[in-house]
Parts: sequence; C-alpha cells; structure tokens
Amino acid sequence: MAWRDSRRNRGRLALFISSIVLGIAALVAINSFSDNLRTDIDNQAKSLIGADLVVASNKEIEPEMQQLLDSIAVGGDRSDEVRFASMVYFQASEGTRLVQVRALEAGGFPYYGEIESEPQDASTTFRSGGRKALVDHTLLLQYNSEPGDSIKVGNLTFEIAGALHKIPGQSAMTATIAPAVYIPKQYLEETGLLQKGSRINYYHYYRLPANTDADELAKKLEPRFDAAGFGFDTVQSRKESTGESYANLARFLSLVGFVALLLGCVGVASAVHVYIREKLSTIGVLRCLGMSGKQAFLIYLFQVAAMGLIGSIAGAILGSLIQLYLPQLFQTFLPVEVTMGISWTAIAEGIGIGLVVSVLFALLPLLSIRNVSPLITLRAGIEHVSKQPDKLRWAVSGLILAFIFVFAYLQLGTWLRALSFTAGVLVGFVVLALIARLMMGLVKRYFPRSWGYVWRQSLANLYRPNNQTLLLTVSIGLGTALIATLFLMQRLLLSEVAIAGSENQPNLVLFDIQNAQKEEVAQLTREQGLPVLQMVPVVTMRIDEIKGYTAADVRNDTTLGISERAFTNELRVTYRDSLIDSEKEVGGNWQGKVGSSGGAIPISLEDRYADRLEVAVGDTIVFNVQGALIPTIVAHLREVEWNRVQTNFRVVFPEGVLEEAPQFHVLMTRTQTDNQSAQFQRTMVQRFPNVSAIDLDLILRTLDDILGKIAFVIRFMALFSISTGLLVLIGSVNISKFQRVQESVLLRTLGASRKQILSINAFEYLLLGALAAGTGIILSLGASWALAVFSFEVPFAPDLAPLLPIFLGITALTVFVGMLNSRGILNRPPLEVLRREG
Repeated sequence: MAWRDSRRNRGRLALFISSIVLGIAALVAINSFSDNLRTDIDNQAKSLIGADLVVASNKEIEPEMQQLLDSIAVGGDRSDEVRFASMVYFQASEGTRLVQVRALEAGGFPYYGEIESEPQDASTTFRSGGRKALVDHTLLLQYNSEPGDSIKVGNLTFEIAGALHKIPGQSAMTATIAPAVYIPKQYLEETGLLQKGSRINYYHYYRLPANTDADELAKKLEPRFDAAGFGFDTVQSRKESTGESYANLARFLSLVGFVALLLGCVGVASAVHVYIREKLSTIGVLRCLGMSGKQAFLIYLFQVAAMGLIGSIAGAILGSLIQLYLPQLFQTFLPVEVTMGISWTAIAEGIGIGLVVSVLFALLPLLSIRNVSPLITLRAGIEHVSKQPDKLRWAVSGLILAFIFVFAYLQLGTWLRALSFTAGVLVGFVVLALIARLMMGLVKRYFPRSWGYVWRQSLANLYRPNNQTLLLTVSIGLGTALIATLFLMQRLLLSEVAIAGSENQPNLVLFDIQNAQKEEVAQLTREQGLPVLQMVPVVTMRIDEIKGYTAADVRNDTTLGISERAFTNELRVTYRDSLIDSEKEVGGNWQGKVGSSGGAIPISLEDRYADRLEVAVGDTIVFNVQGALIPTIVAHLREVEWNRVQTNFRVVFPEGVLEEAPQFHVLMTRTQTDNQSAQFQRTMVQRFPNVSAIDLDLILRTLDDILGKIAFVIRFMALFSISTGLLVLIGSVNISKFQRVQESVLLRTLGASRKQILSINAFEYLLLGALAAGTGIILSLGASWALAVFSFEVPFAPDLAPLLPIFLGITALTVFVGMLNSRGILNRPPLEVLRREG
C-alpha cells in the first residue's frame, strides 16, 4: 500500500527528502577525509618528525646533560640542529627578511622521509659542499632569487644551493609563518649571530637501535628531561598530537555539517506535515474500509523511511565525491600527503544518521495519523485529530534532543560542550518558533481592518490554516543565523590581528640589540628619519621557587596545583617605573622603583599568568638570573591587551634591580612606506647583522592570508548549510504553492487581478523573509558574543556592516523564490490550474 500510494507523489516526496542530502554529504565527506587522514598519519608517522626521538631545549646544554644526550645515541645515530630567528640579506634583489635560520649537521637527519628540494640533490650537497644554504622556495620567489645567487646570514655569505619545498614535520602553514633558511652547522659560530640573550633553540634528532622502544625510553628519561627543561617528541606522541589536532578540526566541521542536516530535517518535518494534511481524505477512506490507525501510520512511515534512505544514500555518494576535493582545500594545513579512498565506515555512519534523523523528525507529524477520524470523509471541516496530549510526541521530541546530544558528545568529547551545543540548537529553534507564533498571534489579535484589501489578505495568510509562517521563519532564520555568525566571527578575528592600522602604532620591531649597540642602533634609526617609539630592556630568567616550593617539591606532590613547566620555561621580563597603555591594574599596588633596603623585590604579574602559577598578591617567587637568585613578592596584578602593538610582558620588575643583569634591548619604530622599511632593514642588517627586525605589516598580511584560508574552509562547510536552507526554502514555498492554488484560483474567479494576487503573495513573503532574517541576525549576535567571550576570549565589538546586505539578500531571495513558484498559477486559466493540481 505504501508503494502504491507513493506512485503519484514520488516527486513531492523526493523534494521533501532532498533537503537532507547536503547535510549527509557534508558529514560523509568530512568523516571520509578524516579516516583517510588518520590512515595516512599512521602510515607516514615516522616522516612527521624524521627521527625516532627528538629532544629540544631553549638553553645551552650543560655538561651533565650533554653526557645524557650522548648516551642516548649509543648504538644508533644523532644529528644536531640549532634554530633561531634572524635577518637575512638577498644580494640579488637587495631585500631583507626575518627568517628562521636552521643550522643542521652534515648527514643523518632526516632518518625517515626526505627533504624535498629543487634541485633534488641540494638537500644533501648544502651540508657537505662548502658554504651553501637551502632556502624556502617562497622566499626565493618573493625576493627574485634562484639557486646560484647569494644570501647573507650574519657575517657570512652563502651560495643558495637550492629551493626548499618540504622537510619532515613541516606543513605549508609553518613555512608561511616562519620560512626557513638551512645552513651547515659548522659555519654557525662564524655568522656572529649567537649573542647573549638571543632566543636560541637546540634540537637533537635520534635514530635509535632497532630493538629500542622510543616511547619507553622517553618515559624512563622524562624526569631528567623535565628537570633540565628539555622537551621531547617521539613518533607515537607526534602521531597522537597531530591526529588529535586534525580530529578537532574535523569535529568542528562535522558539527557545521550536522547543523545543515538539522536544518534540512526541519524542512522534512514541515513538508511531511503538509503532505499528511493533503492525504487526510485518503487516510479517512482507508479508515472507513477497516484499516487501523496503526496500519495507516505505518504506510506513511514506510514512505518517509524509504525516501530518507534514498536521500541518505544520495548524500553519501555525493559526500564521497566531495572528499576528493578536500585534500586541496586543506593542503595548507596538512603535514602529510593524503591519499583518497572510499571509507565504508563513514558512508555507513552517514546513511545511518540520515535515516534515523529524517525518521525522527518526520515522526512528529506522522503520529497524528493514528488519530484521524473516518468521519473526515463525510465532513471535511470536522476536527480530524484529537486535542488530547500525545505522550508519544513528547517521547519523540525527547529522542530528537537525545540524538543531537549524543552526536555532539561524540564530536566534542565532553558532556558540557555537547550540552551547550544541544542547548544552542534548541534555543535557536524555540526562539524562532516563538517569534513566528507571536507574529501570528499579534496579526490575528490586532488585525488592521481599515487597511486595503491586498494588505489585509497578505496579513491574513500568515495565520490561516495550512500557513507556512512557522516553517519559513525557522528554516530561513536558522540559515541566516549561521551565515551571519560566520561573517561576524571572521571579521571579529581579523580585527583582532589588525594591529598595525593606526598611524601612531609601531609597525617595525628591532630585537636582539646588545647593550653596547643600544645607542648606535637608536642613532641609526633617527638618522634614517624614523622615530624611536620605545627602547625596552629584556632580561632572560627562570623561576627557582614558587611560594617556597621548588620543582622537586612540585614533582613529588601533585596536590600543590603548580605546573612543573613553570620552573623549566625561560621567561623574558623587563623593568620600568610605570605601566603602559596596554595594561590595566586589577590588584595590588605598583611600585616603580626600589631602593637598597634589601628584602623581597615587589613585582607585577599578568593576571592570567598568575592564575597559571597559582599565586596571588603577597605570594613569593624566587627567580634565577644566570645563577643569581632574586627573591620577589607579588605586589601587583595587571590585565594585558596582548593584541596591542606594545612590548607586553608577563613579569615586570621595578627599576633599581635588573640594570646590571645580562640583557638585550627591543626598539620599536614606525615606517611610512614599504620602501622606507626595506631600506632601513637593509642598512640595519649591513651595520648590525645580529639585530633582527619584525615587519608588523608583513606579519599582518601573513595572518590575514592565513585567516583568509581558514575562513574559506569554514565558508566551504557553511555552503552546505546555506544550500540546505535554500532547498528548504524552495521546498517550503513550493509546498505553500500547492496549498494556495485553490485560494488564488478562487480570487481570480471572483475578479481579482493578476497584479493584486502578485501583490498579496509578494507582501506575505516579504514579511516572512524580513521577520526570519531579522530574527536570525539577532540570534547570530548572541552566538557571536558567546563564541567571542567564552571560546576565543576576545572583546566583543562586532562589525555590523555585513549584516544589512545579509538581511536584504535573504529577504529578497525569499520573495523571489515565492514569486517564482506563483508564476505557474497566474499564467494559466483557473480551470486548467485546478485540473492540473487536482
């Protein structure tokens, strides 16, 4: 019976279910891509770090620790690398650029995978064939250089042996942020770049004997590594961290796809509701012939389930095709080569989710079939269903919420986040539904009877039987909320990194300036016509004690709540007598100078850093400055605006304490043009090779490019939700067309003109589109505020400029689709339309 009854309605059923296809496609595409990525990370795990074990440190190796590092290499092999930021000078173009200089030993690393370069042999010849360098290919393009040209690193000039394309562990994103220049390690000292206070990192790559388990060895040595401040990485730990990072991205994108699916299911529920109302006479006849309410319910449940299965299969096929494009979409962020294959697990999950969720949403209108009275065949106006509360409807509603919660929990991993996501979805649905109900109630209660006929008819359509007000408000509103939220968050995050826009803000930072160079660098800056906006001293130190506890105490007693890393991380601190405009006092009293009275030195801490250290005003901290212990007391807490172009610090000392400590200086200035900046940097590199410059305009452009790529990925996934919203809109308006046929024909028969009917429909869809779009934008402001404050922890200052085009565009689209569907009725004689639609 379900098969026979569907023969005249399959086109309409297909339209109902088509709205879930894109949601399933998004889920299958992302999950298939995640499965393939996970497999490739497993297969290419060793090439992620190029070694069995990597040990890293940001300070010179002490003799005792050197013996430990040497012992690990017994029976295997070790390669050492030194990394630091420095300026380089391209002689072909006379350009300068801050890069990451990597001084690598000959031979050895990478033990797994390979360095991809052009020419290919340059990856080995640069380490063994004299004074040669391997330069990131993007730098060569940017500075119009090629293999055979020269590059100056510090005091030495190197021949460019080749262009670096990829090295194990490096993604295109890493190369964009910190392009690398490799030089042979034996020439490092001669460059003159290793100055006291410079931020230098030391890496040691190991190939272990075949019978050595790198993870067990690392776990055994972890206490000694922690005590020395060493970090370490193994193939397994890198594989897990890399997999988890991309799993988080996949979970987020899956939730975006799931929102598209839920949006489609709203269309399914409403479409089935209207479909069942059109089938009431058929159901009444079946009931008169002896069919039970349960049997009638099952007939239409089978129809919806079959179409849900077909829609899910179509979505799974589409998603499997879309995943072929995803490696290109994500290539900037990926550290491995992703091979594409069919993920039957993702396909099965997608089909299962699509079938379950489409049936669940369709059950709400389907349940009313059980209570249809046979009398409807005799009296069409009779109340065909009971007004008694239906416990099954509440049960189905509970199942829908439980399904959303379970899916969110599987994606987000914590019940609190899953509950927040479910509550957000529920709030969106409820608010939009209440707005629609409120509008219908207000129009009905305060109906403007003195208005013209066209306006009265349009307003009356909003609350008449079989109206589409609720469906269109929810579907259009949710789609608008999603689109507007994406735009708001993208602009909010971009505004956070727009750090060099103000005319008075520095856009060039010089660092690693030694004490003896301070005055000369400042003088050279002024000679170039540039202002010295700030000259800030920086002292490197470590924490020796916190509230009387040492690292050993914290290691032995985990109940203290202090992180052991607080003792191993190097700190860059400064000293001054006042706060700067990016800081705000939140506790204690600031003392800008100290005398020679002795005792603990009063210091100021950034408030969030104090929270991580588990300290408050009045607690003591002992710092170690090159072996000299300085007892301090936390006297002041500051809130710091880290996105401001300032020399911001976690720890600030007063004047009169650190003036004689080993230190370097940071100078901040502002250039007016790119040419002025380039000329100044060239002069600075030639006079002071050890001084590095950060071009904040370049950093801003780089961040803008990166955020643009991230925004494109998010927009790509949002496209599924937007397209689903359009399908729901088209389907909903198309459904309303079938309901309005008799009304429009009756109006034409009574003498209404074509223009009047068009005006009635246009005004109705204008009201619906404006109401839904406006409500969706209000919801997006709430969602953006929550994301900004709780997820990204940035001030919420939304750019409202894109919201007006979104509002107008969606409202106009609603009117356009509605009028497009009305055209077929108005272009033909009433009798023809009645016969065709009957």
